[in-house]
Amino acid sequence: MQTAELAKAFTDMLKAGEHTAAAARFNAPDIVSIEAMDGPMARIQGMDAVKAKGEWWYANHEIHAASAAGPYMNGDQFIVRFSIDVTMKQTGQRMQMEEAGLYTVRDGKIVEERFFY
Repeated sequence: MQTAELAKAFTDMLKAGEHTAAAARFNAPDIVSIEAMDGPMARIQGMDAVKAKGEWWYANHEIHAASAAGPYMNGDQFIVRFSIDVTMKQTGQRMQMEEAGLYTVRDGKIVEERFFY
C-alpha cells in the first residue's frame, strides 16, 4: 500500500470514529508517539503503549464532538487536523481543542505520530 492510500484509509477511519481500529490496522509494532507536552506520555513507544494512552484519554475525557480533516500529504508523511469538543472528567472543564497529527510511514505502517496543539 502506497503512503497516500494508507493515509486516506487511515484518515477515513478516523473520520468515522474508528480510532482504535485504525491504530490496530496501520500502526507499526514499534510506533513512537510524541505529544507536545512534558510528562510520562510525552514520548512513548510500541503499539501497547499507544493503545494504553488512548484508553487513558477516553477514560478521562467526555467527548462531545470530534472531527478529522485531511490527509495532507508530503512524501512519506501526512497530517490530519483534529477538532475536539471535550470535558476533562477530573475537573469538569470543557474546552474546544485544535490539534494536528503528523504521521510518518515506512514499509506500509505508521512508525511515528507527532502531535501539535
